[in-house]
Amino acid sequence: SKRDTVRILIDELRPIKARYRVPDVVTEEPQCEHFNDIHIITLDIFRIFWKIFTHFDIFLRANNYNKKYKYLNRLCVSSGPSSIGADLCLHGFRNVYGLPEHSDNLQLRDTRDGEPYRLYNLDVFAYDLHSRLGLYGSVPLLVAHKADRTLGVFWLNASETFVNVQYSPTDQQVSLVQKVHPQTDVRWMSESGVIDCTVLLGPNPQQLFRQFAQLTGFQALPPLFALGYHQSRWNYDDEADVEAVDAGFDRHDVPYDVIWLDIEHTDGKRYFTWDPVCFPEPSRLQRRLEEKKRKLVVISDPHIKVDPDWSLYCEARDGGHFVKDREGQIYRGTCWPGDSSYLDFSSPETRSWYSRCFSLDKYKGSTSSLFVWNDMNEPSVFNGPEQTMSKDAVHSGGWEHRDLHNLYGFYQHMATAEGLITRSGGSQRPFVLSRSFFAGSQRFGAIWTGDNVASWEHLKISVPMLLSLSLAGIAFCGADVGGFFQDPEPELLVRWYQAAALQPFFRGHSAKMMKRREPWLFGDQVTAAIRTAIQQRYCLLPYWYTLFHQAHTAGLPPLRPLWVEFPREQNTFTVDHQYMIGGALLVCPVTEPGVREVKVLLPRSGEVNEPAGNTFYYETVVDFGVSSVQVPVFQRGGSVICRSVGRFSCTADLQQLPISITVALNSQGVAAGELYLDDFHSFRYRDTDQRGTFDCDTVVQSVTVLGVKIKPSAVTVHVSGSEDSSAAFQFIETGCMLTLSSLKLRVTTDWEIRIS
Repeated sequence: SKRDTVRILIDELRPIKARYRVPDVVTEEPQCEHFNDIHIITLDIFRIFWKIFTHFDIFLRANNYNKKYKYLNRLCVSSGPSSIGADLCLHGFRNVYGLPEHSDNLQLRDTRDGEPYRLYNLDVFAYDLHSRLGLYGSVPLLVAHKADRTLGVFWLNASETFVNVQYSPTDQQVSLVQKVHPQTDVRWMSESGVIDCTVLLGPNPQQLFRQFAQLTGFQALPPLFALGYHQSRWNYDDEADVEAVDAGFDRHDVPYDVIWLDIEHTDGKRYFTWDPVCFPEPSRLQRRLEEKKRKLVVISDPHIKVDPDWSLYCEARDGGHFVKDREGQIYRGTCWPGDSSYLDFSSPETRSWYSRCFSLDKYKGSTSSLFVWNDMNEPSVFNGPEQTMSKDAVHSGGWEHRDLHNLYGFYQHMATAEGLITRSGGSQRPFVLSRSFFAGSQRFGAIWTGDNVASWEHLKISVPMLLSLSLAGIAFCGADVGGFFQDPEPELLVRWYQAAALQPFFRGHSAKMMKRREPWLFGDQVTAAIRTAIQQRYCLLPYWYTLFHQAHTAGLPPLRPLWVEFPREQNTFTVDHQYMIGGALLVCPVTEPGVREVKVLLPRSGEVNEPAGNTFYYETVVDFGVSSVQVPVFQRGGSVICRSVGRFSCTADLQQLPISITVALNSQGVAAGELYLDDFHSFRYRDTDQRGTFDCDTVVQSVTVLGVKIKPSAVTVHVSGSEDSSAAFQFIETGCMLTLSSLKLRVTTDWEIRIS
């Protein structure tokens, strides 16, 4: 197409039954030119071969893969042969990534000696590590990278899918052969649907991100509060408990923005209701939080309690909004409320009805400061095969569940976000967290990595899991701080807060059978360390918000593997214990106990150690000392970072606090950066021209320049329309650091700082 993509779409000419084509994921049909270089090998196998910057081979097959489905529910028989597959040969590539969600390394492993990667959304409690089995969500995007090229393969199919990866030559063969021509063979196998495969041609990572965002949608720009810290538990007991926790954050000087309520807040697990004893005045509770500029999030799962005396159940039943079984009756399964029926979110009418359930007049006890969390939406069915819905359940249009299983949570996420937008009359940005997801879920909000465990191993695996999600367009992602299940030791909890504060979605959450875990319950030293990590997150909010605007407009994920920013440096291709936040900050979380020193790979391009100002102008591995309150964070030479300065109680304080700018010069003495601000909550930013009309009183208070080798004789500030003035400055020769203070320069005004 004109967007540097190649799409292969193949359907049966005369099928026994129409094949399912995934709707609503691709946001705009690309304008394509027809491709004619196809070679038929047999009646059911044909080959496509082309060379556009690189060799590319595809072998396409139909109805040959039924024997591969060892995980299929054998009680569910489909309507005749339906499986499809394709073999792709990526010439010149030895590093491929993507295919979330799996608890595995960033680089995909060779599968010839084990199981393929499985894409099948499931409720997996306390999931195993380094596993290729499917978890809560699926994005069938594979990204291949080498020093001079990045490309992607998007397999648009929502049925159960397996992906085999084989590298040639193998690692053993590489050591034996002097000159090799690497390639990666990828086999896709799906249970049903059509072959709809799009190759994203890059050629660099940033272009590939934009191509995928143009195809499936850009990351939604979140309201600022969503980038703050979220405090959650299954469950806070009652309104008094919520208010006590809220007061505890203020008493211990720990900023936070959102407190969450799990399923116990409802009346008997009936969503859109409140427990009349524990939460008798929910509107008052929300108003109390809103007085402090804080929010409340409540859970809303897709299963509906079978209760003929409950008006919402009757409305859904009578409106035909439930999934049916193969006999045409309402499908029933077991979940938290007991006997439950499941909303058919694949139906536009059901999504519209569900969205209306969030209106203030219908959702009694809700206010405009209430936001939503979609859980159990794989969907989870406790008594179903693999704890999910039977594949022969029937959705709107007569489609079997097998055809669209991986879309179920995507559609609930869509309907919920639309409900919150409609609630505000279309003026306010929503916040919705979903556990299940598919390609395109980034348009609706955030996701998290599900029911993790309080262990060092789960902390460590969370980094490559979030990097994989980020590569696949799911930029607003995070893992539950401290682990959902089991009790973390204090050191683990502190290290998890430090890591999560440097990741997009930042929430502490735990199961109700675990000990309470508010930040002040582990002694003064632990409280101080957690406070420092959260405060540093809030100080960095101007940078995070700017990065999310870049994700929203250019498809660039805030969290990036090193190779995205250093694409020619081969020693970065397999690194997944450290990463970049945007293009400026390199982070290496501490993920092992008792560590006092970590090895950090600093790629070329001049990395500047933020705390000390030490500059590295060559590729190196440094041993970086860490304390209990410190993790390695480096600023890249040539970059500019904006931070807020002062005391936060929540993100609303950002508008009143001054900005501090850190400039890290590269070896040429140059640096560039960006700051994006708006009103942080509405859609009005879409109504302005490219330059915008937003005005604010935010000022720059100080500027620190790293990499200045000679002490200046004078520093002059020039503000448009005013006389030049001298600026007070301090120069630290040993750190090559120049600091200008007491500036008070408005961010909406043009100004210059001249260093003599």
